Amino acid sequence: MDATVAPLPVDAGRPAATVSDRVDLALEGMTCAACATRIEKVLNRQPSVQAAVNFATESAQVRFDPAAVPVEALLAAVERAGYRARVKADAEKERAQDEARKKAAYRSLKREFIVAAILTLPLVLQMVPAFLGVGSGDHDVLPRWLQFALATPVQFWIGRRFYVGAFHALRGGGANMDVLVALGTTMAWALSAVVTVFGLHEHVYFEAGAAVITLVLLGKLLEARAKAGTSAALEGLIRLQPATARVERGGATVEIPLAEVQRGDRIVVRAGDAVPVDGIVETGASSVDESMLTGESRAVAKARGDKVYAGTVNQDGMLVATATGVGAGTLLAGIVRLVAEAQGSKAPIQRLADRVSGVFVPVGVAIAIATFVATLAFGGAASAALIHAVAVLVIACPCALGLATPTAVIVGTGRAAQNGILIRNASALEHAGRLTHLVVDKTGTLTEGRPAVTGVIGFEPGTRALAIAAALERGSTHPLAQAIVAHAAAAGVEPLAIEGFASVPGKGAQARLADGGATVRVGSPAWLEAEGVAVAQDSVADIARDGHTIVAVGEGAKLVALIALADRIRSTSAAAIGRLRAAGIEVTMLTGDHEATAAAVAKAVGIDRWRAAVLPAGKLEALRESKASGAVTGMVGDGVNDAPALAEADVSFAMGAGSAIAIESADVTLVRDDLNAVADAILLSRATLSKIRQNLFFAFAYNVLGIPLAAVGALSPMIAGAAMAASSVSVVGNALLLKRWRPQSPASRN
Repeated sequence: MDATVAPLPVDAGRPAATVSDRVDLALEGMTCAACATRIEKVLNRQPSVQAAVNFATESAQVRFDPAAVPVEALLAAVERAGYRARVKADAEKERAQDEARKKAAYRSLKREFIVAAILTLPLVLQMVPAFLGVGSGDHDVLPRWLQFALATPVQFWIGRRFYVGAFHALRGGGANMDVLVALGTTMAWALSAVVTVFGLHEHVYFEAGAAVITLVLLGKLLEARAKAGTSAALEGLIRLQPATARVERGGATVEIPLAEVQRGDRIVVRAGDAVPVDGIVETGASSVDESMLTGESRAVAKARGDKVYAGTVNQDGMLVATATGVGAGTLLAGIVRLVAEAQGSKAPIQRLADRVSGVFVPVGVAIAIATFVATLAFGGAASAALIHAVAVLVIACPCALGLATPTAVIVGTGRAAQNGILIRNASALEHAGRLTHLVVDKTGTLTEGRPAVTGVIGFEPGTRALAIAAALERGSTHPLAQAIVAHAAAAGVEPLAIEGFASVPGKGAQARLADGGATVRVGSPAWLEAEGVAVAQDSVADIARDGHTIVAVGEGAKLVALIALADRIRSTSAAAIGRLRAAGIEVTMLTGDHEATAAAVAKAVGIDRWRAAVLPAGKLEALRESKASGAVTGMVGDGVNDAPALAEADVSFAMGAGSAIAIESADVTLVRDDLNAVADAILLSRATLSKIRQNLFFAFAYNVLGIPLAAVGALSPMIAGAAMAASSVSVVGNALLLKRWRPQSPASRN
């Protein structure tokens, strides 16, 4: 089955809110998780503010009441905390500026590391004989004045970033990694400087402070490179849209910048070109590769009246399309926006890391002081006590804690987007990974959602039943209603004139005939019977037994006709249900359809638990019952009637071809209409959660094991610095392994 894609609204994925109460801030000056925690606390102290700060993306998502606190006050609060903030404006411009800033910062950091390495290398090399047990143990191979000359620029020139960061953090009333590094390395340098200046017969530790600074810079350098790889999926999506478009203007085809394309322009797309905007094909026929949106490798045939989407690739013939979505209104722009917001959000599992990192620095300082005092109390030399304390300070940096969760979320949500799975936020990602019970709708979810009339059993002569049904259904967007209207039109039946139309959600519609005033109804047989219409239940049961959906037509108290409709079961539904059950997820089908029809569909796809004739309120109640039982419950739907249940679920999935309301209500939007995408989303979420747990274990283990070893002198400051750098890089590298994840859906290729 070909993939079907539905355009996202401009604000798809955003919670219901006005534009003015949400602002995204770009942050500068953060060096560890403690910085992010500090900024978050400062922002959340403001009136009516809810802020989430992401260390990995160096950003903050802030919801606020502009009447209580203006944006300027938010920026000022961040500044007072010792950091810099600016409002993210135009997305494209912001990304370009951010990319340029990061490249410049990376080049500067690389230069500083090279200089630091050149100056530190002689200090470290002179330690080799002592490490190998060669010589008398006196490691002053270099004159002390030369060691002083080499270490001092590393400490105060290369290491100035740590002093500046520490000053801003302490001025703002907090403490971060910069405080630990600056304090620890300054203590080592100061002791060595005093020994050198006064010619004392003590060891000097110039190499310890210089090596720590150099290794921390190396860790930051490797971390920056690794973090750049985490956002590769989003950057890849951004680059899919071409910079120019070929447009028909004045009888000629001209190439213009993409920003100048307007809705209604006729776009020419040659074979091999990427489609520049969303549009509807006017002339031509071709096959279009939509794998970048849906994850499916099969090309989709396009002809007059079909939709095309920005970023997809035209493979064969030339297409001329009318632009319907440009700029921020394209499906691709909606996906990029949704993924960017998800990557900047915070998962509930991160709360523990946030609480720990908020107190880790002061606790680290306290342990360092206790180490110094304890070493002296047990007869240790003052120099040894100082070095032990320095090692504790260095290894107590909570950098890895701040990267453990967001890096995995960034890679996971980006990988999902590449496979047609749009996850609104990190909370939805986590809940999907914990899912134990899934409720699915029938029409448009298990079935294709494109029913067709297969027969009309008339209890009155002629085509009056179709004329009544078409009159009542022509204003509805429900697939069954559209099928009936299309069938009546194909049969040449004109709808009757009606007045006083009223829709009854989940049941049907009714009105009065304009010529006679009789009440006419169309809807479920059970509803018509409840309204006093004598329904032939034997006929209903016979039709429904074969999996058909039945719509009854009544005039007054008479049953005029039963209309049978068939909606083909998706070819992938049975396999998808099998995958979900194999993953340990209990699946329940809820449908408003007749019991016999529901039973036939449930049997065909392998669902044991199902309920028929369920109204929207019933679906909502079923979700609440499941959640009350302790199950983490998800909901898959595609229609307006599913919106309340989608909003109630712990995590909700909207089929991509569903209504805009369903997409707005859902936590996860499936761009391709395939229930296998739900299984893919759940498995990817579980893989991401696994990486988060692994990262948190690595981060906690590093500090829990490292601090005691440093306190008893088993780790030198230099080794502690190397371990600190390695911990951050290992966490990011582990998250990057998620890029190897592949969906198991047969139609997916990415």
